[in-house]
This record gives sequence, C-alpha cells and structure tokens, in this order.
Amino acid sequence: MSAPCHLSRLSLPSSLNRPVDNVAFELFGFQVYWYGILAAAGFLFGFGTASRRAPRAGLKSDDVYNLAPWIIVGTILGARLLYVISYWDKEFAGKSPLHILNMRSGLVFYGGLVGASLGTIFYARRTKLPLWRLADVMAPSVALGHAFGRVGCFMTGCCYGRPTELPWAVHFPPDHWTHGIGVHPTQLYESGLNLLFYFFMAWLFQRRKFEGQVFAVYLIGYALLRAFTESFRGDYTQHYLGGIATPGQTVSIFIIAAGIILWWKQRSALTHQNTAPA
Repeated sequence: MSAPCHLSRLSLPSSLNRPVDNVAFELFGFQVYWYGILAAAGFLFGFGTASRRAPRAGLKSDDVYNLAPWIIVGTILGARLLYVISYWDKEFAGKSPLHILNMRSGLVFYGGLVGASLGTIFYARRTKLPLWRLADVMAPSVALGHAFGRVGCFMTGCCYGRPTELPWAVHFPPDHWTHGIGVHPTQLYESGLNLLFYFFMAWLFQRRKFEGQVFAVYLIGYALLRAFTESFRGDYTQHYLGGIATPGQTVSIFIIAAGIILWWKQRSALTHQNTAPA
C-alpha cells in the first residue's frame, strides 16, 4: 500500500461488472474495511504456514508464534515510517504529529519488510535461535501474506495502475485519482505473482542447501517481481535514475544487492565449513 485513497466503490471488468465496496461490513457502528480483513488474513495464513514449516528446519512451531508479535509490530512501524518519510512534504509537513498515527493514510511494503527483519533479528538474538534458519522458515510465508495484502490494496484503491484499454482494465469511482478511466489492476498482478512465488519458495525450502538460501532467494525474487509490476503502476508522481525508475524499482535495486550478498556470504560459509580440515 502506498498513496492514500478514499474511494467508496470500484467497477470490475465488463465480465464481472458490478460495484465493489471497500467497506466489508459495519459492527456496532464501526466500519470494517476489506484492507484490514485481508491484512489480518495475510498474517494469519503466513504464520500458520510458517509454523508447520518450522519443525522441518529443527525449530518449534511455537518459535514462529512467539516471533509473530515482533514481526507484526515491526511491519506496521516500518511500513508507516517509510511512508511518512516518503510523503513528508506532500502530506505531513505543517500538520499535527497525530496525523502520523492515522494509519489509513498509507503504508509502504519495503519499510514493513525492513521493520519485520529487524524484529526477527532482535527476537533471534534474544532467544538464541539460528537467525538464517528462522528467516528461511518465514520467507515463503511473507510472499503468501503479501498476496493477501495486495488484494487489500485493490479493494482500497491504492497502488493503482496506468491507463489501459485492455479487457481486464478496472474502473475506480469518478472521485478517485484515476477519474474512472480504465487502469491496470497492478495490485492483482502483484498478488497473483506473490502467490506463485510462495509455491516456488515452499518447493525451494525442501531443497535448500544452506541456511539463508531461501531468504536470499526471496529478496532477489521479490525485488525482480516488484520491479516488473511497478512498470504498470500509475500512482507515482516522482521517478528516479533520470526519470526511468519508480521509487519501488529504485529500492528493488538495493534489495537485489542485499539478496546477492546474503547468498554469497552464506554459500561461502558453507563451502569453508566443508573444506575445513577435521
């Protein structure tokens, strides 16, 4: 989720042309939004699948559940902090500091990834669990949880795509930033690719050769996936690298580099271990 949105309904492609409300239901006078429901589902399925994967790595399912609060808090704080930094001049400068706490106005995934990673590092050191083994357990589930989250972005109307006349173009309401014209459903592109990536990562986990391998592949693979889907985004007002890269694509370069370094470091450690004299 990036730029904020205040839409009420959107229209799906003609084959499924019916209004969709971003409010799921009301409970005791409070509106419950699809984004919150789908984000919660992402965390639930993410931690659930990771807890089942943990014993195959010599960890306990409870290790994952005990890690959950650290990841949730780290994700929210990191995602919000990067959003505030990115949109300070446009949305927060000169306003009450309390505006920062209005969580409905924007989150940035990469900030959440960094926050969750820091939470995991702190938890692993605190409990003396092997960090990279824990990261490998969690990595596929990050992709799965993100698949749910991007559907939430779609229902909210943020992270929308460039104008298109393709048959599957979606139309947000006239008061949306797209003014009702057909745009790429970039949120669904990324959601579907994240889901496929989850199955690949789960397959890779069973065949990993060294600790940190799965997480390194996640960093590289997701950054490439993100860079691809960003090419269809239409919600950015600023580009970098001479105007050819979106903010997400720019950050992806650093994430790819981090993944390659992690792969090389952990693979080298395994090679050194295997060649060390007994």
